[in-house]
Amino acid sequence: MTPLVTAAVLLAAVTHASWNAIAHKITDKLAGFALISGGGVLIGLALAPFVAFPAAGAWPYLLASAAVHIAYYALLMKSFRLGDFGQAYPIARGTAPLVVTLLAALFAHEVPDGWAAAGIALSCAGLTGVALWGLRGRRPDWAAIGAALATGLTIAVYTVVDGLGVRASGSSLGYIAWLMAVQGVVIPAYAAWRWRGETVALLRPFAAVGLLGAALSVAAYALVLWAQTRAELAPIAALRESSIIVGAAIGAVFFKERFGAPRIAAAGLLVVGIGLMLHSG
Repeated sequence: MTPLVTAAVLLAAVTHASWNAIAHKITDKLAGFALISGGGVLIGLALAPFVAFPAAGAWPYLLASAAVHIAYYALLMKSFRLGDFGQAYPIARGTAPLVVTLLAALFAHEVPDGWAAAGIALSCAGLTGVALWGLRGRRPDWAAIGAALATGLTIAVYTVVDGLGVRASGSSLGYIAWLMAVQGVVIPAYAAWRWRGETVALLRPFAAVGLLGAALSVAAYALVLWAQTRAELAPIAALRESSIIVGAAIGAVFFKERFGAPRIAAAGLLVVGIGLMLHSG
């Protein structure tokens, strides 16, 4: 993995944690996700005339990814309703790399070497530690944990699907533009149906911050898709999970969640894992 690709994935990690924090902060979760996904539609349609149209071979992947992303948004909404940001976000993000490694080996023939395998394992262990140690003796909320784990599975699936799709598309920007346009319609449409004539009034209080979240969401995923055209899927999936550190910091500073010695130790384990993972490149 080149330094430029590494920097792109790390920037994606920061922007991803930021838009998730915005989504968690918005009190009406349906309004927040309607604005974020609907804003993605507007951005995608605005970009579409200026980027290459995805090749025909990419469309089965794009449509499959859109369906998985809808499930992802629904599960993420549920996990944010049920759990703390400092719990839901780490578990969701930490679940994905192990599943991605398995799926990439099965479908993309990207079997990790010893260094990469050790790095990915340590990264996932560190992420899990950040999530579980952060509970500080509280009883786990298994409903919230279950929703976050399911969210992580959808992350793993769309990571592999989009990794294959963007390579077949001929244009990472074209792929992301049309993916945003297709996947983002469902949640705003559901919100409009549920709220009937009150949609604008219910969205207005969160419009500015929600659209900022949309821009960050598109930027985060565009960076990752670009990186996936230049490096293997599993190391990118593991490195992007460094967003957990950003998420934990956001939780500590803005949501007043604890970030004590156990989480710092887990974060250190994550850093060691990333170092081993990058050593393989």
